[in-house]
Formats: sequence, C-alpha cells, structure tokens
Amino acid sequence: MTVETFTPSSQIITLTDSAIKHFESKLAGQPGKLIRLSTKVSGCTGYAYVLDFADGPQEGDEVLNFSDTLSVAVADDASGLLRNTEIDYVKEGVNGVIKYNNPNVVDECGCGESFNVG
Repeated sequence: MTVETFTPSSQIITLTDSAIKHFESKLAGQPGKLIRLSTKVSGCTGYAYVLDFADGPQEGDEVLNFSDTLSVAVADDASGLLRNTEIDYVKEGVNGVIKYNNPNVVDECGCGESFNVG
C-alpha cells in the first residue's frame, strides 16, 4: 500500500482552526484514527462529500497532517474535486455544521446536499 504524506504547503484541502478543534475533539480517545474525506455520486447535482472515521488511509489516499492528533486522508478519486477546498466548522444556533468552501463548485442543489464541478 502506498500512502503519501504532504506538508501544509502542498495540501489539497485546508481546515480552519474551528474545524481542526472540532475534528480533534471527535478523535479524542481514539489513538491512531484519522478522518477520511471522499466524495460519492449523489443527489440531484452530482457529488456529495463523505467524512468518515477510519483506522488508516486506503491505497492512493493523500494523508494531510494538521496537528499531532489530527490527520485527514483524502481519497485519490476525490482530490481533483476537492483541490483548494477549505473546510470550516461553524455554529448555527445550537447546532454545529461542517462547511465546504470549494472553489471548484459550479452548481449546487437547492438543499445543499450535492454539488457539481466545472
């Protein structure tokens, strides 16, 4: 299995401080786990983001280290769709929501569940 680890200067995605804190808290007490980001064909527009907890990266994933306790594996087949995406965690009322600021998106469905790139 080939796993590539990238330095922050070559990352596909970035995380805001709020997102880093959110993901670190979700992984607390789960040493060795990471967040895996991928996409799937879904919805009325084309693709949906998929965030999972994983024991490790899959073959071809690019592993990005954001802190001593937070690594994110980006699926190989999603990297082109996600390039230069900023992931944020924001509070909306009493709920927290993960936001994807993806400059590649040219169209989103009305419910915000899927997107398409140009």
